[in-house]
Amino acid sequence: MTWRPPGSSESALHLRHKASEAWRSYKEFPQYALPDPPGFSEGYATFLALLKKNWQLL
Repeated sequence: MTWRPPGSSESALHLRHKASEAWRSYKEFPQYALPDPPGFSEGYATFLALLKKNWQLL
């Protein structure tokens, strides 16, 4: 997972399962996406949940 994929100006959580895949918005993964608390960055709740599941931040 990453907050800003290369070439993007969007600062929001992006995910991919394999390094060979393109980065996609976390919203395209309904199985992982969680609602964010008001005032937090897009994807923050999902980011914390995935960290607990041993996902890596790149």
